[in-house]
Amino acid sequence: MEFTVSRADLVRELNLSQGVVEKKTTIPILSNILLEADGDRLLLTATDLELGVRSSCAAKVKKKGAGTIPARRLLDYVRLLPEGEVQVKILENQWASLVCGRSKTRIAGMSRESFPELPAMPAVLAEIPIGVLAGMIAKTIFAISSEESRFTLNGALLVLKKGSMAMVATDGHRLAMVESSGDLPGVTGAYRALLPRKAMAELQKLATDATPDSVLRFAGDENHLFFELGGRMLLSRKLTGNFPDFERVLPKEHAHSVSVNRDEFRGAIERVAQFSDERSRGIRVAAGAGELKVHSSVSETGESEDSIAAAYDGPAVEIGFNAEYLLDFLRAVATEEVTFLFKDAHSAGELRPGGEKPDNYRYVIMPMRI
Repeated sequence: MEFTVSRADLVRELNLSQGVVEKKTTIPILSNILLEADGDRLLLTATDLELGVRSSCAAKVKKKGAGTIPARRLLDYVRLLPEGEVQVKILENQWASLVCGRSKTRIAGMSRESFPELPAMPAVLAEIPIGVLAGMIAKTIFAISSEESRFTLNGALLVLKKGSMAMVATDGHRLAMVESSGDLPGVTGAYRALLPRKAMAELQKLATDATPDSVLRFAGDENHLFFELGGRMLLSRKLTGNFPDFERVLPKEHAHSVSVNRDEFRGAIERVAQFSDERSRGIRVAAGAGELKVHSSVSETGESEDSIAAAYDGPAVEIGFNAEYLLDFLRAVATEEVTFLFKDAHSAGELRPGGEKPDNYRYVIMPMRI
């Protein structure tokens, strides 16, 4: 195989594969990227058996063929080359020869015969604006459980319906749910799938290289989910198991609500959290007439209290929360105000963005004893 490709194009597509390629693996071929040259295109494929990415770029192909090269080493080297064209030749012994200007390098590769075959994308189920999907991921990904034993919570539930799309994530202590209304071309009935966290992170990367209104083609089979955007395709193995009945967890009503400035609330929590317990991150949030107080104390290190103006005229209520859980939400929303809804010190609280439809983004957080 022999081809010439732009250094900038090669670096861009190799960057896309880095989140997928296995850094430490007992299967050496999974550390490699598959290069296939044919016609006027170079096709690049990477996989860790759970996630796969396939992309392409323009190339001048002198001799078609395929081979694999260590992905990290290839990117680290090509990134350091000067702008221009890179000539790549994969020899019969699987070594790759790279020439760019006066730079010449040889890298040991492996036969493509042992590289896993990725399944073909089935019929498209829906067309989704990538900006909408990336926004939903940003508002839910932090609520995914990091405990591997709770594998059904290691991703988010994606629900497609005619006229709407929703994404839900929970770790058992909090739940983030975001909905988007609007027709999705191709959706005729309800479709539910568990999308792994790693796939969600890679979709966010895809979105950074696209315009917000670019349309993503979505498909699924029995074991995999497929996302195609332009000339790039991401596929992910589905998470198996049953996601919790999240609708049962969502509070039906709240006795009280407080509206506060998002930046002021975030700043108060960040300052006070410096004096919270390092493990529990517990702080107290107290609603009182016209203000919201945030307080924490640890006998060995000190204590801190902050108060901000708030639109509230109900009874005084103090609730304990994990500071990081609150901050995750406040960093994810962009509205000037947020609404904090609650019943009492022992019931789940809820945060919603101000100014948006109340059911568009809901963040439910369990109280904690401090």
